[in-house]
Amino acid sequence: MTKADIVNEIAKNTGVEKVLVQEIIEAFMESVKGSLIKQENVYLRGFGSFIIKKRAEKVARDILKNTTITIPEHNIPAFKPAKSFVAQVK
Repeated sequence: MTKADIVNEIAKNTGVEKVLVQEIIEAFMESVKGSLIKQENVYLRGFGSFIIKKRAEKVARDILKNTTITIPEHNIPAFKPAKSFVAQVK
């Protein structure tokens, strides 16, 4: 399902214009991204959480150059679904 499919589905179910639904979805995604950039997790009860995961520094191999490189510690965004959501999908 794409963002356009989501917009169409919400517009059909609510009777709200697609343009307005598109703006709301874009604002929601920007809000989530902004919170994660500020290192703040986003919790949506019954759906899941958008969280920041820390990846530790590690040593890796560059197989093209046959050398060892160090990948520094960094943060990545992740989604953790709620237990009730996982149960419904199963």
